[in-house]
Amino acid sequence: MAEIENTQAAQPDEQVLALDRLAGTWRVSGGAKGTVTYRWLAGGFFLIQDIALEHDGRKITGIEVIGRERPFMSDKSSEDIKSRVYDSEGNTLDYVYELDGDTLTIWGLEKGSPAYYRGTFDADGDTVRGGWVFPGGGYQTVMTRIG
Repeated sequence: MAEIENTQAAQPDEQVLALDRLAGTWRVSGGAKGTVTYRWLAGGFFLIQDIALEHDGRKITGIEVIGRERPFMSDKSSEDIKSRVYDSEGNTLDYVYELDGDTLTIWGLEKGSPAYYRGTFDADGDTVRGGWVFPGGGYQTVMTRIG
């Protein structure tokens, strides 16, 4: 009789699960306007963002997949929580997510980048105030949960 190997299925980690405070639909105002919706992919390893914004007179739609990378044939996940946006203008944009208490930082490409978003959740968690910073500019935004 063959022995059955006792393996434990992988589970999402606490830092990824902490992003659950983003789940839902948000109205975005300020330098970008529109709505974004965050929802979990089955299994809880990846948060999906559906994007419908207007920025600088351009309508931008897209999706973002947020979680730890675990490449093909690897049993190790990335140290950072990474994301990739695919948008209606043909862009693929890479970010690193970092949540420290009530402060969300989204780094452009890698931690420490000169391009980043930083926002703070209010006490009830239904408003996030912050802004994007990048070389030569930036803009402020407010996200308010609407669903």
